[in-house]
Amino acid sequence: MKAFTSSLQYFVVQKGRLSNKEAVQAILSGRVRVNGQKGQLQQTLVPADEVTLDSQVLKASQAFLYLAYYKPRGVESTLNPSIDNNLAQALAIQERVFPIGRLDKESEGLMLLTNDGHLYSRIANADQHQEKEYLVTVDKPLTPEALAHLAGGVVIMGQMTRPAQVNQVEEKTFSIVLTQGLNRQIRRMCFKLGYEVECLVRVRMVNVEVGDLQPGQWRTLGEKEVGVLYSE
Repeated sequence: MKAFTSSLQYFVVQKGRLSNKEAVQAILSGRVRVNGQKGQLQQTLVPADEVTLDSQVLKASQAFLYLAYYKPRGVESTLNPSIDNNLAQALAIQERVFPIGRLDKESEGLMLLTNDGHLYSRIANADQHQEKEYLVTVDKPLTPEALAHLAGGVVIMGQMTRPAQVNQVEEKTFSIVLTQGLNRQIRRMCFKLGYEVECLVRVRMVNVEVGDLQPGQWRTLGEKEVGVLYSE
């Protein structure tokens, strides 16, 4: 996957071989166009953008695929063909896309899939504190103490988890918003508090929601959704 991101001004300086002052003047005067529209000085470019200077193409649009996918329970979050029930088999599409934010085999729900390396890095990097929301059902009624621990942090694998947003939905079901992605984090947190997870569904990643998708279904993200993912 090839990553790309740049400010318009910096890009014009580099590709247009202009000084900073010349680049600013070219952008302000409308000589620089982004997807046919007048460019803005602080505009952040994404791979799909086309940039022209006096009708000369400085950057051609790169076609990337951005998918929201409902991973069913039982599907492995891997493209490795040697592993049964892998993502490539489940998706059955020609384009090679990579999963952002893996889900373990027993879990289900939203995954983002793309061949855009920059977006992959932004969201997959736990240090970015990107929000991921889950709906979790456990094997017995939740106590106020357990909910408080889930929200405040639980020591797993030798470290304290980051504070999380937790809300009780039903007697044995709660929603939790995480900003990190430790291995089997929610299951380990619940186990530490004396609970077994019976059902775990990811319902949101940053601004993208699973919505009406059913297990095994996927849809293409809209331009606005991709734009927000880039800006977060």
